[in-house]
Amino acid sequence: MQQIDWIILTLTLLFIVIYGVWKTKGSQNVNDYILGNNETPWYTVGISVMATQASAITFLSTPGQAFNDGMGFVQFYFGLPLAMVIICYTFIPIYHKLKVFTAYEFLEQRFDLKTRSLAAILFLVQRGLGTGLTIYAPSIILSSILGWNLTKMNIIIGTLVIIYTFSGGTKAVNVTQKQQMFVIMSGMFIAFYLILKGLPKEVTFSNAMKIAGANDKMNILDFSINPQNRYTFWSGITGGLFLMLSYFGTDQSQVGRYLSGKSIRESQMGLLFNGLLKVPMQFFILLTGVMVFVFFQFETVPINFNPNSKAIIENSKYADEYKELEKKLVAISAEKKEVTLAYAMQLNIDRENQVLKTRIVALSEKEKNIRDQAKTLIGKADKKDKTNDADYVFIHFIMHYLPKGLVGLLLAVILSAAMSSTASGISALASTTVIDIYKRNAKGEKSEKHFMNATQYFTVMWGVIAILFACVGTLFENLIQLVNIVGSIFYGTVLGIFLVGFYFKYIKATPIFWGAIVSQTTIFFIYYFAIHIYPSGEEKLGYLWLNFIGAVLTIVLSSLIQLFSNRVESVNENSN
Repeated sequence: MQQIDWIILTLTLLFIVIYGVWKTKGSQNVNDYILGNNETPWYTVGISVMATQASAITFLSTPGQAFNDGMGFVQFYFGLPLAMVIICYTFIPIYHKLKVFTAYEFLEQRFDLKTRSLAAILFLVQRGLGTGLTIYAPSIILSSILGWNLTKMNIIIGTLVIIYTFSGGTKAVNVTQKQQMFVIMSGMFIAFYLILKGLPKEVTFSNAMKIAGANDKMNILDFSINPQNRYTFWSGITGGLFLMLSYFGTDQSQVGRYLSGKSIRESQMGLLFNGLLKVPMQFFILLTGVMVFVFFQFETVPINFNPNSKAIIENSKYADEYKELEKKLVAISAEKKEVTLAYAMQLNIDRENQVLKTRIVALSEKEKNIRDQAKTLIGKADKKDKTNDADYVFIHFIMHYLPKGLVGLLLAVILSAAMSSTASGISALASTTVIDIYKRNAKGEKSEKHFMNATQYFTVMWGVIAILFACVGTLFENLIQLVNIVGSIFYGTVLGIFLVGFYFKYIKATPIFWGAIVSQTTIFFIYYFAIHIYPSGEEKLGYLWLNFIGAVLTIVLSSLIQLFSNRVESVNENSN
């Protein structure tokens, strides 16, 4: 990195922190600190909701996901717009009518304290893990690429977030996320423009799309019903719908964003704004990854993008075999560049040469085989090393192909995204801990100021916990998939509890509590035996289905327990 990159990176991050503290200092009570005194306009709600979900993992892993597997991941978000509509017309009016600080307060009013506590604890567990990952993800990748100390990176990101979140609570999160989203999207559009500009002059955007298509990167829709496929149209509008319903409707890190809205209408407009823009945004980020793939068809790239893996293999007994594979890849890359350029020139005269297209497909298959052989060697050299290098693709492009100054801007994008999602996470963890656990069980009368101070202290506590988790985290899977897997394990059960609360009025407290316990336990078993034991990614069940299964299982089990309980009561009454 050049000095100008350091200046841009440092000034951007300091501006966000200082602006957040300056604009939101002086909270006097819990309502102001947790709900921003219900003064947030709809557009800020919408941007804050988007920024909360768009973590650094999104901007590091999603382009790498597209580089490897193409545009199919966008199907993951197909259930989101429908989820926004359902939440707007069911969840939001109920939350506002009850004047709750957290989503879980509703559960005590509908059921009882133990059900509220169960949902809150499930949230604290999964969001605590997820928040640690939002710090860890950019830290591990940036430390690998730039040689920065991983622990120091975790501490710096976490501390910056704690400073302004401690100071201003929800209002600080909302205010800073507007600045962060501006930095994030500006950086991504600039990167996309530079990718296209860096292509050979013979390769137009239309040609680039066709080159990507020839390499199976533009297969957006998969209508297969194979449950082993992670991303299909059906898993997106079912499992994805249930995941989005749970995430945006019951996860306090999102609920807290729109509970701060000025009114029901403002909160609804903010969520619908997110529903309209989120899928196009993810499509654009994935397309950026696909264009990076096309860009690298004309460049010599490493056989594995993770520099740690390269260091491991070069100091092992497999170094010579690895070098031979690198030589083969260089030869294939040279031939592929020549063939792809010829294919593009044929497209310029409105002629798609099928012979050249077939050669491109064959060369891509050879390249994939060589990369797979390299991953096998890396795994032999160090069984603990995770050979999936998709998370390193985009940052490799940033560091090696962007001009001075823009490297600092794109790194600011990554760190801003980390800060925005981390801030929402620790703010939600703190408010849930205080409102659903501490305040509900506190003895004696306590002032509003006391609970506001407690929320600030728990903000620091959860921030430190997230930093500690990030420091001991282990990189496995593609990070964006890892975060979604963690959520999918818990979200289905929590969503099931809320759906019963909203729509199944005959189900009482004890049946839903035990139905949720059994459901969550069952999901753990399903995850372990159908997904976890298949590290290659060839699971017996795509993880998105866990959301659907967890929600339906909770509803069915609680219904059966309630019917059984009613029958027992009826028998007892008749016997008396």
